[in-house]
Amino acid sequence: MLQDCKSRDIEIILTKSISRFGRDTVEILDTLNQLRVLGVRVIFEQEVLDTADTDNDLMISIIESIAQAENESRSENIKWGIKQRAAQGTSKLYNRKCYGYNNDKDGNLVINESEAKNVRLIYNLYLQGKSVLGIVKELERMGIKSPTGKNTWPKRSIEVILSNEKYIGNVRLLDNGKHDLCYLSEDNNPAIISKETFQAVQIEKQHRSNVVKSEDGVQRKSRKYSSKK
Repeated sequence: MLQDCKSRDIEIILTKSISRFGRDTVEILDTLNQLRVLGVRVIFEQEVLDTADTDNDLMISIIESIAQAENESRSENIKWGIKQRAAQGTSKLYNRKCYGYNNDKDGNLVINESEAKNVRLIYNLYLQGKSVLGIVKELERMGIKSPTGKNTWPKRSIEVILSNEKYIGNVRLLDNGKHDLCYLSEDNNPAIISKETFQAVQIEKQHRSNVVKSEDGVQRKSRKYSSKK
């Protein structure tokens, strides 16, 4: 089209929407500037705009506003799609791999036994009284590699493992405090630990948080618990 404009074969372009002129604001403005230099008039039906009647600064402002609105709309559509797939149980996120699991040829989660035994060890160590830091030191002493294959384990990796419902076969999507509801798929995958063990760890974590609420509703740290290193 630009070549035809340069050859003076086109004097007026009638198009449905500004978005047809490029993938982003910069590309759209570049194309329109080229057409302006060539003296080609562009009419946008959807936005009711005519470059012959619109100065350059106003056109830039309009295009940037439209691009922002389209990006927001696209973002909302993506979020809506994620929610729909989660609600219908078709989201691939249900079978997203984590430490202790692999995906089979159909994309389903299957237990990686060499990693699963480390998951069980972590839960057992915690219930035996080891702190997260204590578990890190024990794993490193035993020469067990981290999920990323390193010799050192981040504390965060242990905390995530001790909180992940996937190890009892459940997967909860969109449960990050930013959504009105979340979606729980029970018995989504084979369990690595028992529900009783998982629940015992959650209770122990709450106990170790050392947070108590006084009669006036103020939270204070309790000094009754001291974790083993």
